[in-house]
Amino acid sequence: MMADRTVAELKQKIAQAREVIAHLMDKAAFNGAEAHRALEYFGSDTFDRDFLPWPHTEEGLRPEELNAANDD
Repeated sequence: MMADRTVAELKQKIAQAREVIAHLMDKAAFNGAEAHRALEYFGSDTFDRDFLPWPHTEEGLRPEELNAANDD
């Protein structure tokens, strides 16, 4: 079924995203709380509509508008 294939591909894509995040953390020697939160989130089966650490807007925020200063 097409839906089963789509779900399987999305799960693989999420696994890839988690690997990319872990790799970037390692390369940047970045070990902050937000990075670990992202790894945990993408490693789980749960969906959190409010996962993103910035406000949701219809158009979204530009990268320079994002505040990463809340990293522990």
